[in-house]
Amino acid sequence: MEYKAHEIVIEYIREHLDKSDEPAEFKVYTVWKCKALQNWKFLISSDLYDGMYYELTYNGDKHEWYLDAYKKFENRCIPSAER
Repeated sequence: MEYKAHEIVIEYIREHLDKSDEPAEFKVYTVWKCKALQNWKFLISSDLYDGMYYELTYNGDKHEWYLDAYKKFENRCIPSAER
């Protein structure tokens, strides 16, 4: 399952790279994964500096994959009021 999830993300990234740039070499990696009954969920990122991450869900009942692509805009620490 993880290999297939990586293939889907790699294909998506290649389709969306800027065509005027040189072809980019990149790797994808799984940040998190979970299996619940017949379903899978993956959070995947790449080593490209584009701030993107990808959520893949496999629906085991329908044998379908769903891809959500997100762009990270900010990573901010919010300190807790409790200490």
